[in-house]
Amino acid sequence: MKNLAILGSTGSIGRNALKVVDANPTRLKVIALAAGDNATLLAEQAQRYQPAIVAMATTDGVDRLRRAWGAAACPLIDAGRDGLIAVATHPAVDLVICASSGTAALEAVVAAIAAGKAIALANKEVLVMAGALVMDAARRLGVPILPIDSEHNAIHQCLHGRKVSDIRRLILTASGGPFRDFSRDALERVTPEAALRHPTWQMGRKITIDSATMMNKGLEVIEARWLFGVEPEDIDVVIHPQSVVHSMVELSDGSVIAQLGITDMRLPIQYACSYPDRWESPLPSLDLVRLGRLDFLPPDLERFPCLRLADRAARSAGTLPVALNAANEVAVAAFLAGRIPFTAIPRVIEQTMDAHDDARIASVETVRRADDWAREHAREICRGLELKV
Repeated sequence: MKNLAILGSTGSIGRNALKVVDANPTRLKVIALAAGDNATLLAEQAQRYQPAIVAMATTDGVDRLRRAWGAAACPLIDAGRDGLIAVATHPAVDLVICASSGTAALEAVVAAIAAGKAIALANKEVLVMAGALVMDAARRLGVPILPIDSEHNAIHQCLHGRKVSDIRRLILTASGGPFRDFSRDALERVTPEAALRHPTWQMGRKITIDSATMMNKGLEVIEARWLFGVEPEDIDVVIHPQSVVHSMVELSDGSVIAQLGITDMRLPIQYACSYPDRWESPLPSLDLVRLGRLDFLPPDLERFPCLRLADRAARSAGTLPVALNAANEVAVAAFLAGRIPFTAIPRVIEQTMDAHDDARIASVETVRRADDWAREHAREICRGLELKV
């Protein structure tokens, strides 16, 4: 039996993780849950899975959680970053599934590694912001970091048992999002509603916008650098509209190994939970004959400059990726609120990066200071763009 903590249990990845638990009741047990704002759903999850501890992002959320609980007996409840850390480091937990969005889980992941917990990582921001710190700590303590992102999970499967020196190139596939064929003029008129309609994946709002701008793939390049110990110039991105080849690895002899599968996040989540074993899955087999064709295209860095900006940040071992990530989160929120146009998102990010003083990351506190500065700077830029909407 493997005991789980799930950070972000009410989000898309968290809900799918609980489906994997349901499919493997004799192998997986929920010990701890944490959520952002959805107190009603977290109460339902906790009443079903009976964890020892739950946490929410705010004290207001905790109050709503207790009201939603009603007369039922409550487990230990905590709030904020301390709550996330308590969930991630609970003594009974074996594996922490980090499925929360944004940057709040960074300290919890660092604390879980220090406590010797295996990490199943679906949150890109943790490694984008502090990849060197997190991976160095994991290697030093012998803690496995198992990627849940479909692309990195695919690479992990392709690399199983291979040395870094065997790798010539990592190839990340991207759907291209809903606007891959749009002209620059058409991109200027994109609405939040249109950007939230992804052609192949069902995801949260922020990551869906990141897919539309291709920043999602840029963040994955940075993440892959740290996860697999390769240089940014050895990571390529190709557009693959069918989202069936989840990623590929080219080995030193020129062989290319790919991982294929249906577009269902339960597959990589179960892989991370079962590793190094493989369990039977209720998911259907991939029907290649019915699929018929697999297309691969180069990304257009002129129409989708976020990928170029992320590549620039990936070449820094300092705080530039922190600034990129923070500015992107601010710009995406402003776009979803209707305050800036879609094409302003990369402008906000680039201007923030240009103004940022790239510094060596010595600690989590260094990361937080850079994150705070970049968010405020990006907000100022957004305020200057609002009248142009």
